[in-house]
Amino acid sequence: MSKNNENKLVPRLRFPEFRNESWKDSELSKLGKTINGLNGKSSEDFGTGKPFVTYKQVFDSAKVDLSKCGRVVIKENENQNTLLKGDILFTTSSETPHEVGYASVVLNEPNEPTYLNSFCFSFRPFSLKQLQPEFSQYLFHSPTYRKSIGVLAQGITRFNISKGAFLKIKVPLPKNPIEQQKIAACLSSLDDVITAESKKLEVLKEHKKGLLQNLFPQEGETVPKLRFKEFEDSGEWKVMTIEQVAKVTTGNKDTQNKVDNGEYPFFVRSQNVERINSYSYDGEAILTSGDGVGVGKNFHYINGKFDFHQRVYCIYEFEKEVSGRFVYMYFSQHFFERVMRMSAKNSVDSVRMAMITEMPILIPSKKEQQKIADTLSSIDNLINAQSQKIETLKLHKKGLLQGLFPDVNEHNG
Repeated sequence: MSKNNENKLVPRLRFPEFRNESWKDSELSKLGKTINGLNGKSSEDFGTGKPFVTYKQVFDSAKVDLSKCGRVVIKENENQNTLLKGDILFTTSSETPHEVGYASVVLNEPNEPTYLNSFCFSFRPFSLKQLQPEFSQYLFHSPTYRKSIGVLAQGITRFNISKGAFLKIKVPLPKNPIEQQKIAACLSSLDDVITAESKKLEVLKEHKKGLLQNLFPQEGETVPKLRFKEFEDSGEWKVMTIEQVAKVTTGNKDTQNKVDNGEYPFFVRSQNVERINSYSYDGEAILTSGDGVGVGKNFHYINGKFDFHQRVYCIYEFEKEVSGRFVYMYFSQHFFERVMRMSAKNSVDSVRMAMITEMPILIPSKKEQQKIADTLSSIDNLINAQSQKIETLKLHKKGLLQGLFPDVNEHNG
């Protein structure tokens, strides 16, 4: 690709064979028409019948997966619009202006009459050569389109776009249809790589899930199904409680600054991880929510200096023969379930100290603890590296979307 910085409607990144080709800004009303989704339906009509594309399908993906459609009853002679290959589906409203006007393209001709949910509308191009479906899935996720749609989003509690205003949006199109194909092929190949790497990530996560199930004893058992060879004859794990293996405390009510050379690098509170000064600790610890929406679910292992809020429980100062990393990994998948089980309420909105201190845990020898923790940590490192690889690819795609599509707003400004 080559760069083109001339003051005209052309992208910054250009395939060399198209550098002398121009682009044009086209109003959507000149490229196609809008078509409504389902109308006149009640809740009783859904669950069986003909396929329809759900709001979630449109919002979640730039291309429609027809195998994931919902079902709706369509009566004989009922007047409803069906979808065709090349239709571009748009969300009409959302709780934030940034989520309005999300697009998903029907890349394949549906095998049977397929409909669209009532909270979206369809844009049907007059010509699939002029606005190719494969190109559309990227054009309508490009920064220039998102900037245009953001200007149109109107509302207070919910944000909406009108079809009339939508049709006045101008989008950039290369005059040469082959350039559309080239751009779509480039971005599609990158999507294929992201998909393949995402599948690798899921395999790693499933592998870790299997290890968590097999390296720790199942409910009612005292030895794991999978054991390292050197520990096969080590006998049963010892039943203990959290208060027998570590101390448990909460942060102070005092929110005066507790800093070391300026700041502690971590802060944990009930809802999430962020920087606020409160109670501080330096060392190996597990922190969990004491109340709020994340109660029993937010479960963090930290080794170093950090602060934590008064509504966060801190499990720390582990006994000499107990690994904090091992305890964290032991409970990482099941801590919330344990909290729920030990609560007298139907739904937990707070955790009492006793729920943690009295929680049972099975403990093997320190060497076996370390072996298990090291094994799971190595998988975590692979998962983190794979996740970072995917994020890097997504950032690359974001850069391509910015470079391969010219900004109509700047050109018209």
